[in-house]
Amino acid sequence: MRLTKLLGTTILATGFVLAGSAFAENKPVNITPDVMSVKVKTPNGTEVEIMREQDNSATVNPAFAKTSRPCPPFCIQPDVIAPGVETIAENGMLSYLQKMSGGDDSILVVDSRTPDWVEKGTIPGAKNLPWTALNPSKGATTESIIKIMDEEFGVKLAEGKDSLDVDEAVAEGDTSGVFDFSSAKTLVLFCNGMWCGQSPTNIRQLLKMGYPAEHIKWYRGGMQTWSVLGMTTVKGGS
Repeated sequence: MRLTKLLGTTILATGFVLAGSAFAENKPVNITPDVMSVKVKTPNGTEVEIMREQDNSATVNPAFAKTSRPCPPFCIQPDVIAPGVETIAENGMLSYLQKMSGGDDSILVVDSRTPDWVEKGTIPGAKNLPWTALNPSKGATTESIIKIMDEEFGVKLAEGKDSLDVDEAVAEGDTSGVFDFSSAKTLVLFCNGMWCGQSPTNIRQLLKMGYPAEHIKWYRGGMQTWSVLGMTTVKGGS
């Protein structure tokens, strides 16, 4: 009789533990106390709901689990990449994505990583412009950079000016006479995280070209932090 009672108590207690565990795993995971999700549009017009992974037992994506990539080149990036360039976090990123989705075409969120990384998942709403496309050491030419600045960033070449004029202006440290930045978009750049130098390289190149620092935002945490927080991603920027 006593043994039966003990077994019954043990089973009952175990049941409570299991039930409690199940309940804990089903607790909602909000973005903020008042925000469960945010709907944004991707570059191809698809609407995506960004939210955090709801499985309380979820763990970090293996692609971002490595802690000790060799430095150099994978060194910890500074808190501020350049004077005037604002460093933002997740809620700031969501705010820019919402503005874009609401029709604000003065903003462009840029995934600076190479396509192979983007295929593993990117932030919904981001456009992939690989860091190599703006990097002269990786084959980018002044002409190709001017083309991207014109077609993607809203920066116009001044009338009568060409790539040679741009090269001279960059060398002299003043591009105000060769570019019209009056309609320059606010660029929100990111890459793989606080150890990744791809978006910082792009930012430095844009500043060298004279891009207004106040129109550049840097999501330092990048995909590393986005993944750690269990935020929604899409494959290949679709």
